[in-house]
Amino acid sequence: MADALPQHPDFLWRNPEPRASYDAVIVGGGGHGLATAYYLAVNHGITNTAVLEKGWLAGGNMARNTAIIRSNYLWDESAAIYEHSLKLWEELPAALDYDFLFSQRGVMNLAHTLGDVREGTRRVGANVLNGVDAEWLDPQQVKELCPIINIADDLRYPVMGATYQPRGGIAKHDHVAWALARQCDAMGVDIIQNCEVEGFLTAGDRVTGVETNRGRIATGTVGMAVAGDSWDLAQRAGIRLPIQSHPLQALVSELFEPVHPTVVMSNHVHVYVSQAHKGELVMGAGVDGYTGFGRRGSFHIIEEQLAAAVELFPIFARAHVLRTWGGIVDVTLDASPIISPTPLEGFYVNAGWGTGGFKGTPASGYTFAHTIATGSPHPLNAPFTLDRFETGHLIDEHGAAGVAH
Repeated sequence: MADALPQHPDFLWRNPEPRASYDAVIVGGGGHGLATAYYLAVNHGITNTAVLEKGWLAGGNMARNTAIIRSNYLWDESAAIYEHSLKLWEELPAALDYDFLFSQRGVMNLAHTLGDVREGTRRVGANVLNGVDAEWLDPQQVKELCPIINIADDLRYPVMGATYQPRGGIAKHDHVAWALARQCDAMGVDIIQNCEVEGFLTAGDRVTGVETNRGRIATGTVGMAVAGDSWDLAQRAGIRLPIQSHPLQALVSELFEPVHPTVVMSNHVHVYVSQAHKGELVMGAGVDGYTGFGRRGSFHIIEEQLAAAVELFPIFARAHVLRTWGGIVDVTLDASPIISPTPLEGFYVNAGWGTGGFKGTPASGYTFAHTIATGSPHPLNAPFTLDRFETGHLIDEHGAAGVAH
């Protein structure tokens, strides 16, 4: 219902009707869309912008993530954009004038096999060369940083060490969205909820507007920043994206006193665990192997996730699950994002982030805004344009690094 929109009491703003035309339209009112509108205004002076959200603000994948922030990626291109993102995360609470509880408690990636150890030490070396804070921990150092973890030798997947990024951490994702939206609204950006894009208007090889369930909007510039619907929406503009969509599940427990001081990830057993500010344990899993658009996933994925978590953290065995959820993540052929102009002039896409979406939010908005405003990629997102799928210059982060993407 248009008159029943969720609003945080600290962030009340106007909910305007769509105007007949805008200088730019951003499709998607999640973290990436809001960050794009924010940086269009701050860095490029473009404020006659509409952010169109088919549901409520940040009600898609922005509300369905485990809030982990890090930049310890292997390839130079990935490390550069995620490290820029982490630096922006460190600046945003002051820039947005809101404490969204960015907690740099460190992120640890466990190694369970000799292959994991070799990959982990390789990645630490690559990180250091790229100016990313990273170090290798032996099992005892892992235990010192996270006393509740089990490092016994008789585990199915014994802890043989871990990479560690001290500057990584978590943030309260819903407050990130509210804070970005509040600043966008203050600068004159129209944030229009319950406004679903149904198609795009074109003249020859250029975009001229969008067709929505609330009427037509004329614009010469469209930036698409959605998850789950990116392939379908791009198709409506005549653009075919090399993307598959997969369910991705996570859960939270009941509330506990602080017991888990850092973020622990294990790609080998597909589980990652942190403790949120209120006290719930937040656990995520790998993507479901099948493609699909349902915001739920296979039960065996959650079951295996919990089994791995309980083995690594025996004290979790008696915790009660409070809530589970599923999102839809769009994954490219090389599991790295697309931030790119398209053959349709004035139409730009930002998609395919996989499970890297939340941590990449600020840099995504920063570089996508630059691409939209100038018509050309920023140096940080130039490697992530669509033409790499024609030239073969892929950035196969998922295949190269034994780390949950």
